[in-house]
Amino acid sequence: MACSRFWRVGIATMLALAATMLGGRAHAQQLAGVYVDADGVLHKRIYQDPNGRLMQERIRSARASLPGDVRKRSALRKVSLNRLEREIAKARKAGRQITPEMLYLAGMTRLTHVFFYPESGDIVIAGPAEGWVRDLAGRVRGIESGRPVLELQDMVVALRMFPPGGPNDTVIGCSIDPTEEGLARMQAFLRQVGGRATPSDTQYIVDGLRTSLGLQKVRILGVPPNTHFAQVMVEADYRMKLIGIGLERPPIKLASYVDRANPAAVSRNALQRWYFTPDYQCVRVSDDDLAMALEGEGVKLIGSDELVRQDGTRVRARRADRASQAFTHTFTARYPQLAAKSPVFAQLRNLIDMTIAAAFIQKQDYYGKADWTMPVFGDERQFPVETYAAPQEVDTVVTSRWKGNQLMTPVGGGVNIQAWRALDLENRQIDEEGELAKMREGLKVNLAEGQWWWD
Repeated sequence: MACSRFWRVGIATMLALAATMLGGRAHAQQLAGVYVDADGVLHKRIYQDPNGRLMQERIRSARASLPGDVRKRSALRKVSLNRLEREIAKARKAGRQITPEMLYLAGMTRLTHVFFYPESGDIVIAGPAEGWVRDLAGRVRGIESGRPVLELQDMVVALRMFPPGGPNDTVIGCSIDPTEEGLARMQAFLRQVGGRATPSDTQYIVDGLRTSLGLQKVRILGVPPNTHFAQVMVEADYRMKLIGIGLERPPIKLASYVDRANPAAVSRNALQRWYFTPDYQCVRVSDDDLAMALEGEGVKLIGSDELVRQDGTRVRARRADRASQAFTHTFTARYPQLAAKSPVFAQLRNLIDMTIAAAFIQKQDYYGKADWTMPVFGDERQFPVETYAAPQEVDTVVTSRWKGNQLMTPVGGGVNIQAWRALDLENRQIDEEGELAKMREGLKVNLAEGQWWWD
């Protein structure tokens, strides 16, 4: 943890723990992605399309190449996970490539429901869907809505975290934090600066802080670090921090933490920490436990004083930071609008939805009832998902601005998903009208040989 002193240097400086950013305002002609170099350092990569022509050409090509049935929009597309696995096993045995429809779960852009059919043994996930296209940054997104589609590789990671007969209390998440050595060097640098600094020293202080802190460490929890799942969590975490400290202007109206903060109050909190968590009161279950719906947006941003530990205890700060509380509350309230404009936040929401769905499938023992052991999805040799370079470190990013006369300190935090908490009885919503049971009954599985999804 960082130690903070009262530094009368006339500059409010915030330190971000870096990964990637889509860059300032969101423009159709500019997209960003990430890449991990040979040393495991995560970097941003900006893609320019000045006239939007490259993206338009990709969309035209996608419309022409995708089959008409999977290309059309659907309010509720259904995917049988165990049938999909069987078809993938057949394709691999015959030496055929896995189709894009399989890789992108028939174009689903949200996972809103889980159904189980005892008579056929189908474990079904469902949600809105449409045709898809890969954008210049490499994200696969709906042609009509622009929302990121669910990816099979991420669904498989979630299922593996809650497998048949496996543990049911896995914590999934990430954290980007400064090292103890870096913090010590930062304090030494600040002691050197002392009270002699003037506004003309701004760049010197920024460069000194960046150099002294050095690379930040990335820690991945619960999932393999060399997966797409892990990379999305890290990017979303960092992008949130950039918005919070004012280094990235969000595409919606959202005041940053720096805009709200009182430097005198911030100096009392050595390391401000924010975490993405699921909105645990998001699950509605039918009386017969054969259907589940995810309600709301499913994502909350909280401060460390609100974090729930794995053992269920809560972390409480000695004093609340009002600016932090205001920022996290507003960020959560406007998350739907932000996710619609910044795809990485929609991707994070999809990860959380898939994780809760996987935990529900395990908790209800759909595996045992369907006699499904996930022979393909559960085996990395049969279905490899650990194919990305693992992010281990990120660059420190520093920004400075005049605000009072005190130094504002580093930001930490990350993503913390405890999916089983959403399934606790106290968090479940009662399906009083029996709507879910009626919906499931109306969606009888009557599929042809080889078919694994339907509208």
